[in-house]
Amino acid sequence: MLKPKATATRELVSLNGLWKFAVDSGDLGEPWAGPLATKLEAPVPASYNDLFTDSAIRDHVGWVWYQRTARVPRGWAGERVFVRFDAATHEGVVYVDDVEVVRHEGGYLPFEADITDHVTAGAEFRLTVGVNNVLTPDTIPPGLVKELPGGRKQQGYMHDFYNYAGLHRSVQLYSAPATRVTDVTVVTDVEGSTGLVGYAVETSGEAAVRTTLRDEQGAVVATAVGAEGTLEVPDVRLWQPGAAYLYDLAVELVEGDAVVDEYALHVGVRTVEVRENRFLINGEPFYFTGFGKHEDIAVKGKGHDDAFLVHDFELIDWIGANSFRTSHYPYAEEVMDYADRHGIVVIDETAAVGLNSRISGGIADLMSAFGGASGEEGFGPKMAEAHRREIRELIARDKNHPSVVMWSIANEPDTMAEGTDDYFEPLFAYARELDPTRPVTFVNVMMAPPNVCRVSKFADVICINRYYGWYVDTGDLATAEVHLEAELRGWEQMYGKPMIMTEYGADTLPGLHSVWDQPWTEEFQANLLDMYHRVFDRVDSMVGEQVWNFADFQTSVGIFRVDGNKKGVFTRDRRPKAVAHSLRTRWTAIRDGRA
Repeated sequence: MLKPKATATRELVSLNGLWKFAVDSGDLGEPWAGPLATKLEAPVPASYNDLFTDSAIRDHVGWVWYQRTARVPRGWAGERVFVRFDAATHEGVVYVDDVEVVRHEGGYLPFEADITDHVTAGAEFRLTVGVNNVLTPDTIPPGLVKELPGGRKQQGYMHDFYNYAGLHRSVQLYSAPATRVTDVTVVTDVEGSTGLVGYAVETSGEAAVRTTLRDEQGAVVATAVGAEGTLEVPDVRLWQPGAAYLYDLAVELVEGDAVVDEYALHVGVRTVEVRENRFLINGEPFYFTGFGKHEDIAVKGKGHDDAFLVHDFELIDWIGANSFRTSHYPYAEEVMDYADRHGIVVIDETAAVGLNSRISGGIADLMSAFGGASGEEGFGPKMAEAHRREIRELIARDKNHPSVVMWSIANEPDTMAEGTDDYFEPLFAYARELDPTRPVTFVNVMMAPPNVCRVSKFADVICINRYYGWYVDTGDLATAEVHLEAELRGWEQMYGKPMIMTEYGADTLPGLHSVWDQPWTEEFQANLLDMYHRVFDRVDSMVGEQVWNFADFQTSVGIFRVDGNKKGVFTRDRRPKAVAHSLRTRWTAIRDGRA
């Protein structure tokens, strides 16, 4: 699905701002049938959970409703009119006046509707959106709803971050011609000093296709005609980690001498390859340094915020990192665009987190606490169908981003259980069918070492989350070092594939200090990471380290988490802990070739 853009043939109207808001308590009737009966207002984009002082809203399980009026510009007469939602977590339904126009499942990916037949250029219409936060054993991510005394519902889930909900990203109204570009796929390669930009254009209606590639100074470097082809770029400037270079690809639909539609996108020419136990970008070994992150800030929850986007990337640059994983769901498209422009490498992950009833953020068996899961611990045909949808929509959205170098199709699933290889093998094949140009991985959980995991054989890169010294060998870094190295060498010997430590770290309270290796202190966090780094440097197949987490974030794991997960290198408001400075020393040395 193409991201809406303003071009010579397309226009955009932002619908962000304050919307009427109401929780569906059973007395709203049909909220789309007229003005929403509420005095509450909620900003878009934002999670709704932390906005209000009423705990019934924060803890609500089920549907909430947003509503506003919008006006179609009068100049859009004769154009197709679309409404686009960048995300509705976890399920959305949209009404124009009293007509349902689209319904979508999956809380972190976009959807849209052609509303041309329901609106009039120059006139207002009522836009009502229902958002449902319920998770079941068959959704991605999964969960289970428990009914409490008095009829109140409680949502349980297996992932260790708060189940924020709402319209987390932008809502836009846009126009496009009836005959238009509906999709573009770009694949790049390099032969000597020549860049190859393969493209495939899909359209609605019949029209000739013309493509033009320009460099960053606006000079034309290649042109072609036809819906498919390859543009050759002599003396190509490559997209490099830390040194992004982006060409502009303009796609035009032409009827006679007239351009009936135009769409443009950035193109970074680069190659990605796994060769033996190395990860190569542009044919050169690449070592990942960085983080697992979260979309999580105070008050707005998972609501996208451009100020935090810029500041987070500035901190990534300051600390010397070159990458991050979109743990554990697709991030806003603005994040991916920014990574493209600034040369930050991304492991792009689906929302398949918590597919594991053995853990709840590594803490307890939540499924058991909530009465047990139905079916096959969730690994049934309904979940598989939802999982395929998540993979398909993620790749469709992010396939053209040069920053994306690998797909992660799940985080910490139960890969110990019999039958999980039968569940995951077709999903790996499906991801490779949709995109044969990038490696595919998943992230392995600590209870599934190399001799136990049934799924790692399908991955191109071994990605593992380990907490030796924290959840295991707690506070005993000497023993943790022995156990960590032994396991990594076990992976290396069994698979011979490149390995990335996608999570490692320790909860840390800012300002807590000790002269001993005392868990929760800033010194312990730094010492634990130093221990991991010593081991990484001794294991040849290690190609990356991504600390858990970039910043502290909110969770809902009861008394085990005191106001959230505190494994951040930065606090939730982005203040550095002591470990940030030691990481900066290590990672800037790696970045500058001094390590």
